[in-house]
Amino acid sequence: MGEVLSQDEIDNLLKALSTGELDADEYKENNTQQVKNYDFARPAKFSKEHLRTLEIIFEHYGRLLYTNLPAYLRKNVQVEVVNSEAVAYSEFSNALSNPVLLGIVNFLPLNGNIILELAPNLGYAIIDRLLGGMGSTIEKKREFTEIEITIIERILSICVDLLREPWQNVVQLEPRLERIETNSQFAQIISPSEMIAIVTLNLKIGDVEGLMNICLPFLTLEEVMDKLNTKYWYSTMQEVDDNYYGDDIENLISKAAVPIKAVLGTSTISVNDFMNLQKGDIIKLNSGIEEELDVYVGNIKKFKALPGAASDDYAVRITSIIREE
Repeated sequence: MGEVLSQDEIDNLLKALSTGELDADEYKENNTQQVKNYDFARPAKFSKEHLRTLEIIFEHYGRLLYTNLPAYLRKNVQVEVVNSEAVAYSEFSNALSNPVLLGIVNFLPLNGNIILELAPNLGYAIIDRLLGGMGSTIEKKREFTEIEITIIERILSICVDLLREPWQNVVQLEPRLERIETNSQFAQIISPSEMIAIVTLNLKIGDVEGLMNICLPFLTLEEVMDKLNTKYWYSTMQEVDDNYYGDDIENLISKAAVPIKAVLGTSTISVNDFMNLQKGDIIKLNSGIEEELDVYVGNIKKFKALPGAASDDYAVRITSIIREE
């Protein structure tokens, strides 16, 4: 609703019009509203803010690929976010060539699927590397065999699992790679006219460089669109303290298997006596029956113990803890 003028303001305006100080036509032109064209075939469902937030998410995702993939490929991997844009799904699918590597990902708990498109030259390089080669690609494109698709599926499954962490501020994802398609006609996950966001990553595996496109349909992200803005993103970022990683590391270390041994005693004999040892011979140790034994964890002496038995097995009972620190 416009501002209500007082009687004095109305009188001053009428006076200005009558004396020529105010031109009504000029005033009307200055207040003309600009009309923007709207394409109903390509509705603007993704704003610049949405696309920028997606770039931030996949920059984090790129850092995870950079640190995790070299462990499997034994090659240096470089990742960079190149671009993000909103297009109709038909434009994305029509631009795909054959053969193509399309990973159909179930984006649980969100509805629908997303697509990870991997450049074929990167696929050939991954296959060559995992089969013992130098990680080179081939010049002439050909169809992927079933064995090659199974090999690539292992790496794509790792890439899909890495999606959890970058999205945790938006939604707790449980993504799952459903299948890999090499023909774009079999990857019609939504209507051709539906809008999608495409985030393009540039991957370099050794000397082989190619693109990875992540196709994110609006219908899949619709539930969390209000969270795809930088203000919400930074306000919900969890502060990571030292205990956050410390607990995880402690949990992993607690599951590690370590050797433990109890030393009954030691002795020194000549090589000649050692070579002539027979069953029933007795070796005198330097410890007595009532003395405590040294218990080693790895190569570190950690406990004192007394020998004994538990059921039908030999055992030791811990009597004291040696805290070298």
